[in-house]
Amino acid sequence: MAEMGSKGVTAGKIASNVQKKLTRAQEKVLQKLGKADETKDEQFEQCVQNFNKQLTEGTRLQKDLRTYLASVKAMHEASKKLNECLQEVYEPDWPGRDEANKIAENNDLLWLDYHQKLVDQALLTMDTYLGQFPDIKSRIAKRGRKLVDYDSARHHYESLQTAKKKDEAKIAKAEEELIKAQKVFEEMNVDLQEELPSLWNSRVGFYVNTFQSIAGLEENFHKEMSKLNQNLNDVLVGLEKQNGSNTFTVKAQPSDNAPAKGNSPSPPPDGSPAATPEIRVNHEPEPATTPGAALPKSPSQPTEAAEVAGATQAATGAQEPGETAASEAASSSLPAVVVETFPATVNGTVEGSSGPGRLDLPPGFMFKVQAQHDYTATDTDELQLKAGDVVLVIPFQNPEEQDEGWLMGVKESDWNQHKELEKCRGVFPENFTERVQ
Repeated sequence: MAEMGSKGVTAGKIASNVQKKLTRAQEKVLQKLGKADETKDEQFEQCVQNFNKQLTEGTRLQKDLRTYLASVKAMHEASKKLNECLQEVYEPDWPGRDEANKIAENNDLLWLDYHQKLVDQALLTMDTYLGQFPDIKSRIAKRGRKLVDYDSARHHYESLQTAKKKDEAKIAKAEEELIKAQKVFEEMNVDLQEELPSLWNSRVGFYVNTFQSIAGLEENFHKEMSKLNQNLNDVLVGLEKQNGSNTFTVKAQPSDNAPAKGNSPSPPPDGSPAATPEIRVNHEPEPATTPGAALPKSPSQPTEAAEVAGATQAATGAQEPGETAASEAASSSLPAVVVETFPATVNGTVEGSSGPGRLDLPPGFMFKVQAQHDYTATDTDELQLKAGDVVLVIPFQNPEEQDEGWLMGVKESDWNQHKELEKCRGVFPENFTERVQ
């Protein structure tokens, strides 16, 4: 019997809940259709809007904080693997091995400590802060249901009072239900009216504390990590000093990009002679056509050629002792890169040269080079080179315009075709070529 009674009570509760849901649904339909008035509380509705906004912001902050922690953990793993690599390549006989290993251990501990403190002081606080929202959200929803119950009881009581046939017993019972519904609603409403504004105002202090904690932890972490990185740098500097002669030098790769004029072009990477051309200085004077006469000087001939001509005058005794000393001083002040000069061309013939192949060269011709790499010109005054092109090197009209690492010349094929310097000549990076003559 007791069991049946228990089942009856349970069935009664279910039926009561179903009836309440049905009554609320009917009341809401009537309110939406405008056939029943609805109790409004604009102040509370504003509190609910603030609550929903606060919940959305807090949920986003929690998500982003978890993403940040995941990134910290990923950085920790990456840093750990990098340090493990350093430990593997650091040979046992190298100085500072023990210090490097200790730094790697401290680096790992520092990452662990940083991650754990972020969890304790930021994430757990965030979880606690958001933990209060589900309960309040549930109570807000329940208050809404109790408000509908109150409106329904109120409308039922009012309809019985305005009925033509009044049933006092039903009116009394409806009044009792109205008072009960009103009491339940007001109790929940008062509590939420106090809690929601307080919760809304608490967001400022929570945001401040959260971001202050993150900023402080990150600042301390980077300070400690900076010390470890400085210690590791000191260890590696010591290793470099002991093995300074074995320092690895990175060479630039050849490319189509032109080196900026005014700077020395990057050498080709293949170790070809073009990277470090053999430059010889010819101090011996070329024989002149007439004994005692100086070599004719072309307007485009560089200063070095003039000094070689001066050396010819010294050989014939034309210079005074003071001039000889001045010539020697001038020679000692020549730049590091000095090219070997060749005899000038006069009236289509090469002075002092009887060898073949020099009768049809551009004025001031000095030597030939061959391109070892392609070079794409980036300015109108530059030569476009393909690997294998032969270039006839000539002096700059104004030696002061020559930038270090650049030469003036004309491609042999262009010269043979046009015989016009103004149309064919241009500058090119010396280290893309190799001297062939």
